This record gives sequence, structure tokens and C-alpha cells, in this order.
Amino acid sequence: MIILGIDPGSLVTGFGVIETEGNKEKLLAQGIIRLNPTESHQNRLRRIYQEIAALIQLHLPDTCAIEMPIYGKNAQSMLKLGRAQAAAMLASLNHQVPVTEYTPKEVKKAVTGNGNASKEQVRYMICSILSIAEIKTVGQTPLMPLPSGCVTSTDATPLLKNDTVAGRALFGQIRVESFNKSR
Repeated sequence: MIILGIDPGSLVTGFGVIETEGNKEKLLAQGIIRLNPTESHQNRLRRIYQEIAALIQLHLPDTCAIEMPIYGKNAQSMLKLGRAQAAAMLASLNHQVPVTEYTPKEVKKAVTGNGNASKEQVRYMICSILSIAEIKTVGQTPLMPLPSGCVTSTDATPLLKNDTVAGRALFGQIRVESFNKSR
């Protein structure tokens, strides 16, 4: 199964693509979609849609895990973040890829067993799970590979095989600039 994980943002959208086979997981790609802050919000949304659609056509994921925005600095920021999430979701759904949403706490709990885990704890577990030496950062933001746990059943009901797998699905989305591994 191939899982696309997305961490939506109105200026930076992170993604990760993970392939699972049994208990084995392999990072296929991870990166960021960096958007131009001087462009209109509508054009940035179009670009998110186009880039996610291109990722779907390239990797042919079976499902998509997307992080759900739960809070923001202000109402305007949350509105923009919600629109970015919607653009990513529509790209997936328009390509018949089912989408499952997860809160940041759900992801942290699935990866580390603790919904209040630090970024460092999550980073360590992701490196361990995916056999990656380190996770790159953009500024202070860790670029964490996200997908591999959000496995959905045929009726698109979230199926968390176990908490660890569910969390990896969301943290497969990373905020790393064009870091790819071949299949």
C-alpha cells in the first residue's frame, strides 16, 4: 500500500510518501511545496492542488493522510489554513484517493505513544521506524516523513492497524525540500 501524507499550509505544505508491505515501511519521497507569499491566496491554493495532483499521478497512492488544523494565531490564519487543507483534499478526492484526517495529537500518539510528545521525540521515532539516519529541517521546523499508518478499509473507514502505524501515516508528510528516494 502506498500512502501520501500531507501537512497543509498556506505558505509551506509538507508531504511524504510511504510504501507499506506487511510490517515493512519504505520512504519513497518527502518534501515541501513552498509557495510565494506575494502571490494571491487563490493562486497559492491552485498551486497546492496542482502539486498534490502531480504527486498522486507520480506515486499512485492508495490513500491519503492529512493533518487537520486545530488552532491558529487568528481567525484569518485558520481560514487560510483550512483552505489549503481543502485544496489538498480535493486534489486527492478528485483522483479517487480516499482521505483520512488526523489531529496533531493523534499523530504524535500514534508515533510515540504520547499525544503530547515533543518534536524531538517524534523525530527520533520516525527515523527509527523508517530507518533514516536523520530528518532534515527547514529553519527550526523538522522535516518529518509522514505517511504509513493511515490505512483505510475499502469503505474508506479509518482503520488504525495499531497506533504506531496510524501516526506514521501522518508524519510521513515532511517539510523537507525535494528529498526523494527511488522505489
